[in-house]
Order: sequence, then C-alpha cells, then structure tokens
Amino acid sequence: YSCKLGVSIDEKQTPTTLRVLHRVELDVRTIGTPAKDLYNRPRPLIGDDKPICIPREDWMKTNASYPSGHSMTGWAWALILAELAPAKADAMLSIGKSVGDSRAICGVHYISDIEAGRTLAAAMVAKLHGDPQFQRDIAKARGEMARAKAAPTGCA
Repeated sequence: YSCKLGVSIDEKQTPTTLRVLHRVELDVRTIGTPAKDLYNRPRPLIGDDKPICIPREDWMKTNASYPSGHSMTGWAWALILAELAPAKADAMLSIGKSVGDSRAICGVHYISDIEAGRTLAAAMVAKLHGDPQFQRDIAKARGEMARAKAAPTGCA
C-alpha cells in the first residue's frame, strides 16, 4: 500500500493511520473467526498435494477457509486508505482486490471465501464509521496523510 500511496505508513509520520490499520486487523479476527468456526470449510489444499505458492503449514489444516481473513484485511485496509487518500483510491482498491485474489491464485482459498471476506470487510468498515473513536482516528489519520512527506523506500 505504501508504495502506491507514495507515503510510508509508520510510527514516525503516520502513527494514527498505523494504529487504525492494526485495529482493523484485530477486528477482522473478531468478525471473521465466528464464521470460520461455524462453517469450518476446509481449505482447497487439504487432501491433495498440488503445488501452492506458500509453504504448507499445519495451521492450514485447522484454520477454516471461509471467509478469507487475508481478503478481509486487505479489502478493509484498501477501503480505509482510499478514504484517507482519495487521489489514490483506485490504486488502493486495486491492491486490496489483489490481496484477496492472490489467496485463490496461491491455492489457499476458494473464490467464495475471498468474496465473503470482502463483503464482511465492507460491512465492518461501514460499522466502524459509527464509532466515535474511529471517527476521531480517521480525522487525525487524514491529517497525517496530508502532511506526510517521507516516501517509502524499496519500491520498484
């Protein structure tokens, strides 16, 4: 996200923005885990030995596929960053979509897992807008983004 934003999201220049993104990552677990537990859908890689693009790990056997938490996080971050930097909205949404898409490409989620993650993310972000603390943090983060000068390093 930082490379496309042209702004480093870090403790020094955008601490509130970083805190909002961390909060959302925790909220994704709170919102997504009950659905994962309820549906307990095995991941597409379980029961086969087809190649996937990330290392197979034991947690993949017990962490349900539906909904995709990575997709939820990626889409929620994209929605928030698009709001904070409207001129970069298309790039943020494209990255957020790619995060989810990569989960199917890598063979660790079904498309429906990814779509469910995006839907839950959109609902979660909409609900967060009703929280006064979130509103204050977003207002402060918007100011941070407007003042941010340091561009990320290592972007191609």
